[in-house]
Amino acid sequence: MRSVLHTCLALILCSFICAPGVNAKPRARELGIPFDGTPGQLNAITDVAPVTVGYTTLISGAGEHAVRTGVTVILPRGRATIDKPVFAGVFSLNGNGEMTGTHWIEESGFLEGPVAITGTHSVGTVRDAVIAWRIKQGKPDPSGYWWSLPVVAETWDGDLSDANGFHVKPEHVFAALDSAKGGALAEGNVGGGTAMICHEFKCGTGTSSRVVEIAGQRYTIGVLVQANYGVRSELRIAGVPVGKFMPLTPEAPDHGSIIIVVATDAPLLPQQLKRLARRASLGLARNGSYSGDGSGDLFIAFSTANAAANQVQSFELRTLANGQLNPLFLATVQSVEESIVNALVAAETMTGVNGKTVPAIDTGELKKILKRFERLQR
Repeated sequence: MRSVLHTCLALILCSFICAPGVNAKPRARELGIPFDGTPGQLNAITDVAPVTVGYTTLISGAGEHAVRTGVTVILPRGRATIDKPVFAGVFSLNGNGEMTGTHWIEESGFLEGPVAITGTHSVGTVRDAVIAWRIKQGKPDPSGYWWSLPVVAETWDGDLSDANGFHVKPEHVFAALDSAKGGALAEGNVGGGTAMICHEFKCGTGTSSRVVEIAGQRYTIGVLVQANYGVRSELRIAGVPVGKFMPLTPEAPDHGSIIIVVATDAPLLPQQLKRLARRASLGLARNGSYSGDGSGDLFIAFSTANAAANQVQSFELRTLANGQLNPLFLATVQSVEESIVNALVAAETMTGVNGKTVPAIDTGELKKILKRFERLQR
């Protein structure tokens, strides 16, 4: 009875805070932090139509059994994701982490379903739940098989949450999938990013986008990150080594991770999307990551173009040439950089397992440092 009550309370909590929504705190640009490139209307991965995002956020309890966890899902084609795959590519900058389903993406070039992100010890539950959700939709895939190799990625939430309590349940995954929508997205302590720590500040989920023009056509790059990496002294924002002016003693080793999801409406082939995923590394480096030995830095990129693409019959496709990709490479770097900073400034101070408290970055102090280096826009 107690476990049933706990699940019900968690789902009630999700109904208020798990769906995408408007941020309570100013985003990085609103603080005057300068970024290059032109963002989309929402400055979010949902600027790439028809991408939708859903969250389930679980926050309850204290002490040894504090729950600070959740799940984030990205559906490349919204509800049509069930029937229509997308071209995709993956890249591992450092492999001390997990992203399931990537072997088939490498082999076939297709992502066939949502991308889910959660805490490390919830990967199995989330993977099985995504399969169950797919079956619940009522029909097999276009090949006639009830077949699925879900993409589920993770970063460690055990510094603030009871990671061995297995608090993410199938119904939480279903809630995130069923509530996924477009529009503005919540950032910081939400979804799979609920308990994440970045450069030893509270961090979590962040998003951004860029619009570019290639041969007279406008294309959008959208990024969503689950950031849980980095040491304080290496933190850079807008090119300023702000971490050196916000010292932490003693400094912990870099053992965190980051998952980066890159979406675009540009018509790209799988090998081109793999190249796009690699460029996420450069955006990460701009903020001070050196991808430490214990860091799981795993990236996936997909394209919503070529809606007729499938694995059971021939189809016509269009693609950009390799020589036209530079604006998309740059837009990816810029969007990753800003997404991470958005995650940092949106996050709230959190107290979690065994009373550990991780502070949010002091945005007032951050602005003073940036102003000292003449890097604040207002």
